[in-house]
Amino acid sequence: MLAYGVSLDQLRTFIAAADEGSFSAAGRRLRRAQSVVSQTLANLEGQLTVKLFDRSGHLPVLTDIGRALLVDARALAGDVDLLIARAKSLAGGLEPELSVAVDVMFPDATFTHAVAAFQEEFPATPLRFDIESSAVIEPVLEGRCAIGVVGSWALVPPQLSHEALLTVSVPMVVSAQHPLARHRGRIPITVLAEHVQISHIDPGDLSLILGAARAKYPKIWRLSHLGAKLAFLRAGLGFGVMPLHAIEADLVSGALVEITPEGAPTGGHVIEMWAVYRTDNPPGPAGRWFIDRLKQVQAPPLKRELSRSQPVSVAANAARRRLSGRLPASKRKRGR
Repeated sequence: MLAYGVSLDQLRTFIAAADEGSFSAAGRRLRRAQSVVSQTLANLEGQLTVKLFDRSGHLPVLTDIGRALLVDARALAGDVDLLIARAKSLAGGLEPELSVAVDVMFPDATFTHAVAAFQEEFPATPLRFDIESSAVIEPVLEGRCAIGVVGSWALVPPQLSHEALLTVSVPMVVSAQHPLARHRGRIPITVLAEHVQISHIDPGDLSLILGAARAKYPKIWRLSHLGAKLAFLRAGLGFGVMPLHAIEADLVSGALVEITPEGAPTGGHVIEMWAVYRTDNPPGPAGRWFIDRLKQVQAPPLKRELSRSQPVSVAANAARRRLSGRLPASKRKRGR
């Protein structure tokens, strides 16, 4: 029962009569006799002490009060339906909410599509997520987040399990106006060390991405926001690696150019993005669905990432040739 003794059945009858335009049609929709519908609505009007329908014509017509209260009736009935659906889901083992920590290197479009699909599939399960620069492992390990989405450079403790989701190309880039953009061939680590490196992750993990094991970069600016890092790179303030999906337009326009340090493959490394979760507390139905959805959105990930990167590399190399006289991309072997 609701306020003033109004029942959910009365609200549903009110809504059906308003939608169908007649008491007899509402009765057919609800599988009830017209007389039962009429009596139910009369009782509702008596309890609310208002007239919901004008019955003076051939068909009942909503009054001004009825139209106003119909909005509230729909909201109340919808809330009850949501309550019932959520109760059934929880009884079946569905998580009361799903919390996800996401590294900023994960493609925004892929994550957005997965979130939109999740809301349609699990409308009664709130989704809470934090997008972080590198603080993904800790909230999962401590139980504050059920799932983490992180790059393969992360040191995953033994308490966590991980699953591969997709791959992301991470070329090293600088502004076209930066001195490193005019450097011919592969760049020695000692030369890179003379310039500012712009990072958004723990400097201790950089060697895994750059392929320069144990290399020390004395000039490191760490930014927690990937957008700020991109702005710094565009401004020519340093060099750094970026996910390809975030800089495609800059490479095509020539605003950023790709550079290759010694020991690294042309085009940068291809890193794997993982879903991590506590082994002793694996995802429930909603979490399992979300992880699987992230895998499906960009599959097969490696082939798609490389195919998307090819035209960008051609344009980027053309821009670099104008600055440094490098050979055409077709004469160089692209590494993976």
